[in-house]
Amino acid sequence: MNFIWDKITEWLKELLVGGIVSNLSGLFDSINTRVADVATTVGTTPQGWNGSIFSMIQNLSENVVVPIAGIILTIVMCLELIQMLIDRNNMHDFDTFVFFKWIFKTFAAVLIVTNTWNIVMGVFDVAQNVVNQASGVIIGDTAIDVATLIGNMETKLMEMDIGPLFGLWFQSSLMGIIAWVLSICIFIVVYGRMIEIYMVTSVAPIPMATMANHEWGQLGQNYLRSLFALGFQAFLIMVCVAIYAVLVNTITVDSDVSAALWTCIGYTVLLCFTMFKTSSIAKSVFNAH
Repeated sequence: MNFIWDKITEWLKELLVGGIVSNLSGLFDSINTRVADVATTVGTTPQGWNGSIFSMIQNLSENVVVPIAGIILTIVMCLELIQMLIDRNNMHDFDTFVFFKWIFKTFAAVLIVTNTWNIVMGVFDVAQNVVNQASGVIIGDTAIDVATLIGNMETKLMEMDIGPLFGLWFQSSLMGIIAWVLSICIFIVVYGRMIEIYMVTSVAPIPMATMANHEWGQLGQNYLRSLFALGFQAFLIMVCVAIYAVLVNTITVDSDVSAALWTCIGYTVLLCFTMFKTSSIAKSVFNAH
């Protein structure tokens, strides 16, 4: 009877170990791919990320939004002239310099609106230059290799009892679902940021049309702050990935395989959470609301 029980136990162990190895093989491949893609994606300018989308947004901005910005600019500068005249003793005290000042401000406002696209892309070029310079310094090896991490995985697993093996099989199955969800979260953060950039830049001429007015100018200033926040969010994402790389390279396995795997999952969850927070952090840094 002991011989039969030993054979059944060995068969169950082989079955569970095979399932665990199958679950763990490629467990972090999708996460590794997404994390490795982060540096490439956030290190790309809007025009370099997708040329077709960039051209479409540029055409919408120049052909649809700019005429609306022109109307807003006309209204804003008329209000600016009226305010200048009222400020001079309710139009009883005229100063010809006021009109030259208004002409100069109008010229500057028109120049800003007609060159809005260059200004906006210049902001992202500056931010991108910072990201590219930092990428070679702060980014390390972010890949998690389960086989290398655990070493002689099958040998160690065969030394375990059936109960812990069954628990580890269940945990490895759950980890596969979690890893898939986390890879989607990383995808959403990185690609969602690029889509947000295209959406924000598409309406750029409207807030930029208010820059020359003292009262309405806050709209344009806040818009520029939000642009810088979006641009430097890429730098913060790179910092998150660099911290993640340091953390995953410090993971070691003694005898608790489950703890090591859950540590990897925990670090990845932390990465996703901090990447989601980079948007609000960047806005707080530039005081963009």
